[in-house]
Amino acid sequence: MNWTWFHKLGSPKWFFHRSKAWALPLFAVGCVGLIVGLIWGLVFAPADYQQGNSFRIIYMHVPVAMLAQSCYFALGVAGFVFLVWRMKIAPIFIKAMAPIGAVMALIALVSGAIWGKPTWGTWWVWDARLTSVLVLFFLYMGIIVLQKALDDQVLANKAVAVISVVGLINLPIIKYSVVLLETLHQGPTFTLTKKPEMPSEMWLPLLVCAICMYFLMAGLVLWRMQSEILKREYRSSWVREEVMKRGL
Repeated sequence: MNWTWFHKLGSPKWFFHRSKAWALPLFAVGCVGLIVGLIWGLVFAPADYQQGNSFRIIYMHVPVAMLAQSCYFALGVAGFVFLVWRMKIAPIFIKAMAPIGAVMALIALVSGAIWGKPTWGTWWVWDARLTSVLVLFFLYMGIIVLQKALDDQVLANKAVAVISVVGLINLPIIKYSVVLLETLHQGPTFTLTKKPEMPSEMWLPLLVCAICMYFLMAGLVLWRMQSEILKREYRSSWVREEVMKRGL
């Protein structure tokens, strides 16, 4: 197997130039698709027979909750890659992704609380799913704070990589808490093993919102990575050339 692509991926210069063409299209597709999905779900999807119109918050809550978990899984993979192969692009990815994941986790918590008040009669309970998502948010914040607090870049890279990997243990807890434990939170909305219980008029716009949130996130991460690469590689000749091209 040819692993040339893997070694190239670890080069900030190679990644910077390869990713420039992808950030804007991914972001644009994500924005347009998300707007379409939200309008479809909020305006045209039928009301739930039990929850009425309050269920419509799922068109934001479910995608951001999925994204919050996916972002952390990506951080864990990047942390493992850095600890094993010392690839320079891995901590750059972690720094670019962590704030986005933290925002997604925060929105998931807030939107879940808004949904929980009319549905469960309370804003918050120390439920297994809710608590584990709160832990996920704190993990994100810990990574962000460490990156800013440690002046030693090498030490900061190692520290956030370790936290990213160790924190992966929380993801199965989030996923299976509604299956294995007694919880107020409903079961999974989407699974790979069975068809969604809600009608297609309701889950199709939710699927569009979820997919487009991933496109939106990908575009944002690429832009943030490009900016971070320029900061970290500012002494390189290719960065000076790039800055001159941009007129900065």
